[in-house]
Parts: sequence; C-alpha cells; structure tokens
Amino acid sequence: MKRRWAFISAFAVLVLAPPSSRPAQALEEPERLLLVGEKAFADGLVPLARRVLERFVAQYGSDPRLPDAVLLLGKARLAQGDADSALEAFRRAQTFSPVPGRPLEARFWEAEALFRIKRYSEARAAYDEVLRKDAASPLAPDALYGFAWSELEMKRPEPAVTAFRELLATWPEHALAPSATFYLARALVDLKRFNEALPLLQLFPAKYGGHKLVPDAQYVAGLAKIGAGDAKGGAADLRAFIAAYASHPQAAAARRVITEGLARSGDREEQEDAYKKLVAQNTPESLNEAATLAGQLNRPRDQEAAWRKLQAGFPEHPLARRAALELASRAFKRKEWKDAASLATAAAQSDDDAVKAEAWLLAGESALKLERLAPAG
Repeated sequence: MKRRWAFISAFAVLVLAPPSSRPAQALEEPERLLLVGEKAFADGLVPLARRVLERFVAQYGSDPRLPDAVLLLGKARLAQGDADSALEAFRRAQTFSPVPGRPLEARFWEAEALFRIKRYSEARAAYDEVLRKDAASPLAPDALYGFAWSELEMKRPEPAVTAFRELLATWPEHALAPSATFYLARALVDLKRFNEALPLLQLFPAKYGGHKLVPDAQYVAGLAKIGAGDAKGGAADLRAFIAAYASHPQAAAARRVITEGLARSGDREEQEDAYKKLVAQNTPESLNEAATLAGQLNRPRDQEAAWRKLQAGFPEHPLARRAALELASRAFKRKEWKDAASLATAAAQSDDDAVKAEAWLLAGESALKLERLAPAG
C-alpha cells in the first residue's frame, strides 16, 4: 500500500501538475505518460494505467512508441472488464508494422477478448492460429487452454478433452495444469466416461493440495463414482464434501443427489436415518432436503412436518416461502381455508414471481371460501 501511495504521488507530480510548474529536468510529456502507464499497469493500478495510456494514444499518434502503447492499453481495458474496447485495441495493434509485443501476442490477446464477449468460434480460431504458427511460443499453453475452453463453451466436450490432455502432456508443470486437470475430468464426466475421470479427480487433492478447485474435484468425484455404479461410495464422498465445505455453491446439489439416491435404492433404515439427520441439522437447506426425501418416499406427514419446521424456523428464507406455498396448497385441498389463507399470504412475500403469483391466487381463493370478499379482491 505504501508503494502504491508513493507511486500515485509520483504520478501527481509527473502528470497532473501544470507544465509551467514541473521541474525543467522533468521527462518530456509523451515519455512521462508512457512511463506512468507502464508502471501503473505493472503495479496493478489498472484504472490509472488506462487513463494515462488513452491520453498518450489520443495525443501522440505519430510517436514511434504508439504500437506498444496501444497493445498495453488493450490489456488495461481487458483487465477492467471492458472486452469490447480491448478487442478494438488488440486489432489496431496488429495493423502496425512491426506488430508490437512478442510474436502473436496481440493475436492471443484478441482471442482472450473475443472469449470474454462470448464470441467463442472466433476466439477458438484465434487461439488455433497462435498454436499453429508457433507451438513453442511462451503463449502456447495459455492459447491451448483457451482453445479447450472455447470448445467447452460451444458444447463440444470431445475436442476439449483432447486439448486438455495435450496441455497436460506437453506442459505438466504449467500453472494452468491443475485447472486443466479438473476441467478435463469434468468434461469426461459430462461424456459419461466416469472411469477415465475418477483417477484424475481422486488424485487431485494430493497432487494440487491447496488449489481452489480441490472442493469441486471432491464433488465431481462423488458424481463420477455414482455414475460408474458405486452409489454408496459416491454418496459417502458427497457427504464428506458437504461436511468439509458446507457453504460451497455445490453443497445443495450434493444433498439433492444423496437424497435422490436414497429414495431410489436406500433401505428403509438408511432412509429413516437420513431423514432424521437432515431434520436435526435444522438449516433451510437440510429441512428442504428432508421434505424432498419424504416426498420421494411417499410419506406426506413427514414431508409436511419438515416444511412446517422450515417455514416456522426460517420464515423469510426463499425455501420457506416455497414451503409455505406447498403447505397452503395442501391445506386448501383439505378445506382448511383459514390455514391456507395464512400460509399463502406468507408465501406471497417471496421474491420469486412464480411463487408470489400462485400464492396470491391461493390466498384470494381461500378468502372467498371464508366469505371475506374484500381481502379476496
């Protein structure tokens, strides 16, 4: 932070001060702008770098360092998430002779910008050109990774698998190797080639310990085991995943998979135990899963008990609003109009428009049955 403040202070002196107040020995204006832009980008001060580089490009179009400035400006724009204007800069950079940067660097960054704006077919072609023209380029691993991801985004997992395998075979120690390993395994799972995916996923935590994708690898390993026919082993892996990473975005999906598996193939004792454990956890997600399991097992009383506990304990949670709607619908069918009206009104506070609309309709119908015409209206 001290370094950044010192740099900003230097920038203020070098660039923002009026020309008349700058020291005589100060750098010339174009050189000053370019230097500050380069240093700011290197130091992670991307908005500052972009602002200074855009000023240089706009004011000094005949400067011999313009090509390098345009390429760096494209990188700054891309780093800020402005892929469209970054694309324009990278394409402009390729119109200079010689093209700035390392060989094919501008073309590689053009591919990156195209990928960000979801023009995957064009991005794939650009990555492919980098690979074809210089397979030994320092940019080749990144280009091959981008090529594989472009294939994935175009719903073509087979060529993506081939590209990820090539990356791992050619550059096994590259910084992208862990990510390539995981996404290779995930693509294999999507292709239902579970036995090929499992070794990659099971070795992932030991090989790449501490990587951010370790939890995801454990989750997908559970799915792969189930897909390969080991339902109990897969469920055990998913339970371990939930225990270790309860707040992970895929934790709810893992619970659903376990619940569905128990409903299909678990024995009665396992099903009872799972239901009790889910209720005992007493979270919105676990209670919702308990209700789902009871429904799949055709146990409506247990299902309603889980919904009521969810709705009473976490009344403002989105899952509780949906549970209130389910309870209201059942109460209405039993002609318990008062209970149906109360639950439907609670459900109508949902942020989900579909739940909200159905709940207000049910609340109105319940009020009609109670001959409360004004509230029904």
